[in-house]
Amino acid sequence: MPATVTVFASPSSWIESDAVAQCHQVAAFDGMIHVAAMPDLHPGKGAPIGAAMASTVLYPFLVGSDIGCGIAVFPLKLKRAVPEKLAARFPDLDRALDPEQDADDPAWAVLDGDIPAGHLEGLGTVGRGNHFVELARIETVFEPGHASRLGLAPGDLVLIVHSGSRGLGERILRAHTEVHGAGPTPDPAGYLAMHDDALRWGSLNRRLMAARVAHALGTEPTEPIVDQCHNLVELRDGVYLHRKGAAPGDGRDVLIAGTRGTRSYLVAAHAGPEANHSVAHGAGRKMSRADALRRGRAKHTVEELRRTPVGSLVVCGDRQLLFEEAPTAYKRIEQVIADLVDHDLATPVVTTVPLVTYKTPDLGSTPRQERREHRRTRGRS
Repeated sequence: MPATVTVFASPSSWIESDAVAQCHQVAAFDGMIHVAAMPDLHPGKGAPIGAAMASTVLYPFLVGSDIGCGIAVFPLKLKRAVPEKLAARFPDLDRALDPEQDADDPAWAVLDGDIPAGHLEGLGTVGRGNHFVELARIETVFEPGHASRLGLAPGDLVLIVHSGSRGLGERILRAHTEVHGAGPTPDPAGYLAMHDDALRWGSLNRRLMAARVAHALGTEPTEPIVDQCHNLVELRDGVYLHRKGAAPGDGRDVLIAGTRGTRSYLVAAHAGPEANHSVAHGAGRKMSRADALRRGRAKHTVEELRRTPVGSLVVCGDRQLLFEEAPTAYKRIEQVIADLVDHDLATPVVTTVPLVTYKTPDLGSTPRQERREHRRTRGRS
């Protein structure tokens, strides 16, 4: 019998039928018990994004290639937060840190012990797609007591870092799929050992980027108040719980990202077994990248997309990515949060509003020779 499938979204929410169909396809896998689809559900490459999938069998394919991808939130102290001035001071987060050449970089202070799996490729870089580093301001506080315990108050600044394990997770998945395709792993313990390295690497990478940005902005790095992966698998009560674009929701604080032109929500998650102890991880795409590019070019100019509806700035030298990641390509974050609240999966604590969202360095005014050198030395995306 196929596993059960539950979609935690209201009838008015934008949920593509293809994404629901993928959930039912996964439900037919051997050993699958339950598929919980979040309100940010959308189709992925062979498996849904925005779903938590419980099974007696471990399927690396259901975690995907960006093992350890997640979102961390770091408090930040700045005397003045003028977006135009701060945007120009963001470091080049396409250029990887080299332990030898960049040995004197103060960001290394966050490293405690060895680099997981010895993986140096792309270290300290943000990557592409929907990854970002954002300077944001705490706006609305819904739960003052909870916000106070996190050290947050209206007007405070935070750095939000969304990135994963870069090439490491891809290498781990490829080693599996080249032999077993989308099938289960014959060696769960071996896969989990490599998977756990990728989780630690992703967390370290988020801390390194936060430290690089903090130093560049003239302030000191801080410890994250939130750091949750949303691409992972955990062994829970003898069952493998796969999350692909779904954050752990069992009593943890989670930053659910909106878009670069909307608010994000930090929530207290309290999802139970019916939701596979998970919550949404973001607004979720409602357009493919091709559609977003085509429609965006017909409606917007590049300069329009670099200044958002909330007045924030976007640092992005990749014009195609600007259109692909336009706020209109995503669902309404307010509806996603409302669905989580209506299904008693999470309680909003605070909202954040972006000031500067970094995607890629803007190299438009850089001399050609320097641009060539940048492309040669940057981390793989």
